[in-house]
Amino acid sequence: MRTKRLLLIAACILAAILVSFYFLHARHRAEAAADATAAPPAVSVAKAHTGIIANQLTVAGVFQAFQEIDIHGKVSGYIRHIYVDIGDRVHQGQTLAVLEVPELQAEVAGAQAGITQTEQNISRLRNEVAREQATYADVHANYTRLKQASDEQPGLVAAQELEDALAKDRSAASQVDAAKSAVAAAQGQLGVSRAENLRVTSMEQYATITAPYNGVVTMRYADTGALIPAGTSGGLSQAVVRLAQSDVLRLRMPVPERDVPLVHVGSQVTVHVQATGQQFPGTVVRYTRDVSNSTRTMLTEVDVNNPELKLTPGMYADVTFNLEQKNDALIVPASAIIQGDQPSVMLVDSSNRVEKRPVVLGIGSANSQEVTSGLQPGDRVIIGGQSELQIGQQVTPQPAKSNLENYQEPNQKGGR
Repeated sequence: MRTKRLLLIAACILAAILVSFYFLHARHRAEAAADATAAPPAVSVAKAHTGIIANQLTVAGVFQAFQEIDIHGKVSGYIRHIYVDIGDRVHQGQTLAVLEVPELQAEVAGAQAGITQTEQNISRLRNEVAREQATYADVHANYTRLKQASDEQPGLVAAQELEDALAKDRSAASQVDAAKSAVAAAQGQLGVSRAENLRVTSMEQYATITAPYNGVVTMRYADTGALIPAGTSGGLSQAVVRLAQSDVLRLRMPVPERDVPLVHVGSQVTVHVQATGQQFPGTVVRYTRDVSNSTRTMLTEVDVNNPELKLTPGMYADVTFNLEQKNDALIVPASAIIQGDQPSVMLVDSSNRVEKRPVVLGIGSANSQEVTSGLQPGDRVIIGGQSELQIGQQVTPQPAKSNLENYQEPNQKGGR
């Protein structure tokens, strides 16, 4: 009986101790919550400072051959030899293929024979001119002698004889003129024959297909023995090879409409090629001066030297434009800007209280924003969590970490 009483007393004492601990713990928790409520919240701040800021634009560009063409045969014929294949580097004037054109060779031989025949005909006609001139000289001398005798002694030479001599003189003169005209006609025919020979010789030269510029063979369309029809403007003829100039590439990229006024010939860019890891500077050399109605962008080109062919047409590159730059701008993190009809920032004043101030924005980059009015160097702007703060609220400012300064909420955008 006594043992049961002792056990009951011990249980009561233990229960009393547990209840006391519970109330003491609850009191400490309440006091800690009250202390936390009373302490000013901590906020991350960054100081406005002067420095260099640039408005950058990064767009994707694609490399294209500086020029690329399908090479056709000027004349129709069978391929006798083809000397190149895909991937081969060729030089301007290098022979790519030779065509077999027997009928053209016959035309060349015929044209050369025509020249020889015409030259022989001219030689013969010149001999005719010499003969006619000799005949004319003899006839004219006879007429001159008779005319002189008749003038010195009228009636010595019969009038009929004098008239016959004059007629023969005029006939001989006309024969000389006719012979000279025949020579001139033959010389004209010689010019025609030479022109025809030049034409067929030029066509024969087209049987040798050469490279019009330094480049790389990117496609081969025919093999030895294939019939290549003559190239026509109708586009139905078959090409022999495709040749691309790749030692200089065109890097083409679209520039958004809002940035078009800031792009001009000579604009500096930075090119980063992800496929090769290369990064190098470039310069805008041309642009279309026309904004596409469908994409609202303007096509812009940068020429890239590629002597070792490390870059290949079709590769992509990231192109960064420095559209605007200011060396003494007042800069704050872009995440400090509260967008709206009137951009503003929240800052901590000298009493560590929250203040909201409207600002005027200038140049903006990915993580920084220029403020042209509304702030002074050294002002502490609040980064992140601005929507949870009240104007005039007491806070505890803490320097923002670098990763927080570079953070930008999705619903916030910096200036341009």
